[in-house]
Order: sequence, then structure tokens, then C-alpha cells
Amino acid sequence: MATAYESFNLHTTPERFFIEACGDGANDVLAIDRVSTEMTLTVRKDIPPSAVTRPVCGIMGTIRLVAGMYLIVITKKKKVGDLLGHLVWKAVEFDVISYKKTVLHLTDNQMQDNKTFLSMINNVLNTDGFYFATDYDLTHTLQRLANTSPEFQEMTLLERADQRFVWNGHLLRDFMTQPELHKFAYPVVHGYITMHSCCINGKIFGWNIISRRSCFRAGVRYYVRGIDSEGHAANFVETEQIIQYNGSKASFVQTRGSIPFYWSQRPNLKYKPKPQISKNTNHLDALQRHFDSQIITYGKQVILNLINQKGSEKPLELAFSKMVSSLGNGMVKYIAFDFHKECSRMRWHRLQILVDMVAEMQDEFGYFLVDADGSVIVQQEGTFRSNCMDCLDRTNVVQSLLARRSLQSQLQRMGVLHVGQRVEEQADFEKVYKNAWADNANACAKQYAGTGALKTDFTRTGKRTHVGLLMDGWNSMIRYYKNNFSDGFRQDSIDLFLGNYAVDEVDMSTPLHEPKDWKFLTLPIIMVVAFSMCIICLLMAGDTWTETLAYVLFWGTASVVTAGVILFNGRDFVDAPKLVQKEKLD
Repeated sequence: MATAYESFNLHTTPERFFIEACGDGANDVLAIDRVSTEMTLTVRKDIPPSAVTRPVCGIMGTIRLVAGMYLIVITKKKKVGDLLGHLVWKAVEFDVISYKKTVLHLTDNQMQDNKTFLSMINNVLNTDGFYFATDYDLTHTLQRLANTSPEFQEMTLLERADQRFVWNGHLLRDFMTQPELHKFAYPVVHGYITMHSCCINGKIFGWNIISRRSCFRAGVRYYVRGIDSEGHAANFVETEQIIQYNGSKASFVQTRGSIPFYWSQRPNLKYKPKPQISKNTNHLDALQRHFDSQIITYGKQVILNLINQKGSEKPLELAFSKMVSSLGNGMVKYIAFDFHKECSRMRWHRLQILVDMVAEMQDEFGYFLVDADGSVIVQQEGTFRSNCMDCLDRTNVVQSLLARRSLQSQLQRMGVLHVGQRVEEQADFEKVYKNAWADNANACAKQYAGTGALKTDFTRTGKRTHVGLLMDGWNSMIRYYKNNFSDGFRQDSIDLFLGNYAVDEVDMSTPLHEPKDWKFLTLPIIMVVAFSMCIICLLMAGDTWTETLAYVLFWGTASVVTAGVILFNGRDFVDAPKLVQKEKLD
């Protein structure tokens, strides 16, 4: 495999950027013309002595904004661990550098738009969870990498990457067209990676989790639900658990993703907006596309639908079940498990019902195992595709239980666990295991919903606690605020970063200045004034109690009626995305 350079020096002059590859035997220099934007290879002697120099850890790519092109570089990285002899890094700090030396050529409105777009790019970069390796393909599972051709093995990281998980794919479009530049960039995945060196029975083994978040139909909780016409599900995440011991390696893969038909749940100031199933689209066609691609990639599919089978979630469960039956595909099996009903009143031990229900299927699917000689012993023949409403909290709990069951079998087969020993009885490892899966839940939740996950007290401790319930309440309140008042900006940020919206080189007008309806400013002011007057009337009583009561009733009624009108027109008051047309989001 053609590996990428590990580190660079960035030399800046008024005319060019010179990105010098560092390390043993590295002589190449990438020159970027700041006027024509042309990228060419050159040598060290062409770097002017007057250039301003600083080290950088990597190149995320380039993007065009209102002011012109920008170069995005990784300025700080943190070592995650060693995967099969390859270092894995977390990108923790970035810099967005303008090709243009000044923005004086822009109008005031254009400057403001450019500033907004820059804040969107930084909003995505500041969302924790970007990872890369310079000599290993993080976008593929161990099993996919083992089943590749010699030609694939010779490809560069950019050429061979699974595009579902390359979050800087749009930023690297100019690099992709020039193979000679591939060593200067690498795919960056978004999600969560943790690596641990563990010990059981005096035997040291590596235990890792890699969660890869898809960049297809990516977005935030309420603005991106369901599926698109290509069969891409919202919040699709591939999670792989990897074991390394004495040269042998094993992995177990699971997936999660939004219920794969056309439905939406747009924020409207209500705590839980009612899900809407589209009535004018061909659900079955998109559903079939989704599962056809899943079967090709992962084999047999067992859907674990964890949503409620009553209330507002019930129509989704009924529709999903009916559509899967209509598929008539023997490779897809549907299992509904009402998580909240089964585990109500802190009865979390009842999750074992689901684990036992799918145990035979999990044994049939198996896992991927390679011995120390590199021979493939067994392959994973299918995956569990779990979902709840958000594919976060309930989903992660169930995935952690299935992963532990697979781990039990793998460690026994590798000789780490003795016959009769249970993983959950290994106190030190169990603590690492539970905390890692809880951290995985938090990472996925922050990227999609804007807060840490719910129910992580169960994942961390194996039991539900009252403190955990309080923390869930706090996180739910933060989610409510973000979903209604900041997620439109977050959705726009993701769409800009991934190239779903591109700033036009010719037409510099942008959708950022969408005028607000008169209700947006007027009604909240009326409600605040009315509520304030109600409180003042209570605190400063009139001459008689009847006079006071009349004032309180008048202002109280005014505030309640205004609040009701605001709630009725809730969609007009939430922070909605501006860059991508709304019909594409529904």
C-alpha cells in the first residue's frame, strides 16, 4: 500500500503555500499557488528563505468560501494507540487559512457571509471525533481488508477508502484528481476510536472499538431522519470491535441507522415532535436499495427495532415491519423489541430476553478471525442492524451487550479465557469495557444530538441509577434547547463541510439572509411583556383584591394565549437550516 507522509512543514509566502513532507527519505514539496489555486509538486530548494514556516500534522483539504479558497490543516494530533502495528491518531486542532491576503475586495454583506461560513467550518472541526492513520486504512473493517485483491492493496489510501466514511472527501476533491499528490493527504474518519491494552489470566491482549460515522445523509438529530433516494440512512454508524492477541486478530461488526424509509420529525418547540411518515414517496424502493447495499457489504441482516410499540412511535414500528415483510427477502429478518416497555421501572435485567432471543442468529453470523499465520479461520456472515428513534441511547446499550457476547467466544477461542470463565467476571477488564462503550455512546450522541448519551449509567455500571436518571433529565433539557435553537446552524455547517452546499464562484449571493416572519420578533416580546406584567401585578397588589385579580387574569391570559400561538406556529420560531432546501431535509 502506498502510505502517506506523516508530518509536514508549512511554508507561507504572499504568493504560495509550500507544504514540505518531513521524515526519512521525504523530498517532495507541494506548492499551492494562492492566486490560480493550482497544485504542483516541487523540491525543497524552491522554497524561498523568506517564507514563514511552521509544522503541521496533516492536510484536511481545501474549500471555497465567499472570500475565495481556504486551506484546512491539522495543527495538533493525539496518539490513540497501535492497531496491528500501525499508529492511529486523533486530530484535535485545526487551522483554516485563506489563500487571499485580504478580504477588502468584499462588500460588507459578503464579509459577514464569509465570517458565518468560516464559523460553520470551525463548528464541524470543533466537533470531537476526527481520526486518521498515515499507513493504515481506517475506513474498512478487518474482514473487508482481508478480502481484497492485490491491485487494491497497491492503491493509495485515498483511492481505496470507503467513501461512506471519508469525512474530508469533499475537501480533498482537488487532491483526488492528481495521483501524485495522494501522499500529502489521507482520509479522515469521524466517530469514535478507543484502544486498550488489557490483561486477563496474565495474558495481554489489545481490545479496540472503532465507530465510523457515515458522511452520506449526515446531519443533526431532528433535521436528518429516515432515508434518501440512494438508500442512505441518517445517522448510519458502523461499529467494529477488534481483538489482537499473540499475532491473531478478531473483529465483530454491528451497524446502526435511522429507520430506513421516508419519515421526518422536524422541531416545532414541542419536547418530542410527532414523527411524520411521507405519504407521497415510494418507500419500498429506497428500503430495498438500503438493504441491497447492506447485504452486499455485510451479509445477512437482522434488524433490531428498539422503538416503542405504542404512542407516537407505534406508526413507525408498524410501517417498518410491514415494509420488511413486503421486501420478501430471506436475507433480512425483523425483530421488534419495545425497549422502554420491557425495561420500565428499572427492570434492565430484561435486556437479557433480547440477547437470548438473537443468540442463535449471532452464533450463526459468527465473527471474523485470523490466526497468527494470517490464515482466515472464520468470517462474519451477517450483522445486527439496530435502531431506536435516534439510534443513540437504546441502540448503544444493546450493541454493547451483543459485542460482549461475541467477545466471550473470541477470547475463549484465542485461549485468553479459560473454559467456564465469563468476561463479566473479570472485574478490571469489565470496568474498561463498560466505560469504553459508554464513551462510544457519548461520542455518537454529541455528534448527532449535541449532548452526551442517555442511559450511560447502565452501560458503565450494569445497573440503572437515580443519579443516572437525573443526568438523563439534564441532557434531555440541553438536547431540547439545541434541537430547537441551534441545530439549524449545525446542520448548515455539516452540509457546507461535506459539500452538500457549495459556495458559487460566480453568484456570491447566499441564502444566509432569509428574512424572518414578523411573528418571530413580535410574539415573543408580547409574551415576555405580558408575563412580566403578571408578576408585577402579583408583587404590587392594587387597592383591592378584585382589582389585583383582574390585572393578573388579564396579563396572565395574554401571556398564555401568546405562548399558545407561538407553540402553534412552532416551526417559525426554531433555528432551521438555510443552505439546503427544506424539501431535501424532509
